[in-house]
Amino acid sequence: MLAIIDYGVGNLFSLARSLDYLQVECKVTRSLAELQRAERIILPGVGAFGDAKQKLEELSLVEPIKELATSGKPFLGICLGMQLLFDESDEFGQHQGLGLIPGKIVSMKAAFEAEQIDLKVPQIGWNQLRIKNTASPLVQGLSESDFVYYVHSHYASDCQESLVADSEYGLSIPGIVENKNVYGTQFHPEKSGDVGLKILKAFTEVPV
Repeated sequence: MLAIIDYGVGNLFSLARSLDYLQVECKVTRSLAELQRAERIILPGVGAFGDAKQKLEELSLVEPIKELATSGKPFLGICLGMQLLFDESDEFGQHQGLGLIPGKIVSMKAAFEAEQIDLKVPQIGWNQLRIKNTASPLVQGLSESDFVYYVHSHYASDCQESLVADSEYGLSIPGIVENKNVYGTQFHPEKSGDVGLKILKAFTEVPV
């Protein structure tokens, strides 16, 4: 069984529908017992980093999530859920992340201003995925012509060793990251059509 963590943040049911379409048994839950029984776990998320982290703390899920991820279970963070996997974020102040992937989350607007890049923030829409690590299980069956759907105003930096794929949006935006059994997608696979379904399917086939 695959568990989707329900902490009041994220496209829980569109994600669950995608997994249902793939005929993957999944459950939306915040029960620690059910998370512990699950073979794989997904942490979705939309909104602000600090608010999401606070909700996890209020549900006493921060330390259990760290333990579940480091136990070796395949673990996937999506969009804000991916950002929470990193060490820290500067979104509306400084916030500590889960520390499961080295690096930090920084403001796209600040980076664009520093580099004099004239693009809209947030990035909303389809962008081409550039594969950097062809050995990652999440990109098997993908090609350089594939596009995925982004909605975000912050992005991961200082994470070159974990980078699996990126997209060009004024600068390199990490799209997929990986650290051992912990994976993250900045884009929304559940909104990325057939390409997103391939990525979700690949995650469900990562060996336990």
